[in-house]
Amino acid sequence: MPPEPTATGQGHGHGHVISFDPTVADHDHHSPTPHTGRAVRIGIGGPVGSGKTALVAALARSLAGRVRLAVVTNDIYTTEDADFLRRAGVLDPQRVEAVQTGCCPHTAIRDDITANLDAIELLEERFASADEGGLELVLVESGGDNLTAVFSRGLVDRQIFVVDVAGGDKVPRKGGPGVTTADLLVINKTDLAPLVGADLGVMTGDAATIRGELPVIAQSLVEDPGAGEVGAWVLEQVAAVRAAV
Repeated sequence: MPPEPTATGQGHGHGHVISFDPTVADHDHHSPTPHTGRAVRIGIGGPVGSGKTALVAALARSLAGRVRLAVVTNDIYTTEDADFLRRAGVLDPQRVEAVQTGCCPHTAIRDDITANLDAIELLEERFASADEGGLELVLVESGGDNLTAVFSRGLVDRQIFVVDVAGGDKVPRKGGPGVTTADLLVINKTDLAPLVGADLGVMTGDAATIRGELPVIAQSLVEDPGAGEVGAWVLEQVAAVRAAV
């Protein structure tokens, strides 16, 4: 359970501040599933418009020839993100599955992960015989959510959280479990920083302060369409998880 809120007051009960630890997420009641015989799962979450789908597309393009991968997308009522990836031709359409959550996307990646697990198992069964060795990597994209969104460790092995400069350079220091605890924080759309008045030095500095030793990558998919640094990190995680089996 999250810690009890604390309150500080000034004067006669005015100016109370309710404060929660931004690094604390709700208790994860799902147990990690065994790694043996299944693909490595990496979740990609973040607020609406931060560039999650564009990052998934970039990773699919750059990694498809290096690792056998598939994608699961989450949307509330549509299959829009999956349809975008199929139209973009970044993967064989059969390698993309859509989950329609019908509710807050956070619910489907943390609280009731059944639909996502079913989609992953469908993909693994589909390519078990088609590819020698089966799938090695499944990217699970969350539907757009806020700074509180984190994946259950029963669903993914690693998670990437994506924010972008358009939200302002205050976003990393606002914290939230996604920013503070994800295995990788991506500060996206850095090419837009001068246009929106965001200070990248402030963003990366605040992110480093609040995340400690956890990595931060600032990127522009305009300048690096293949998301090279993030792709290298993903391959490192795939190797690390598989080596630990």
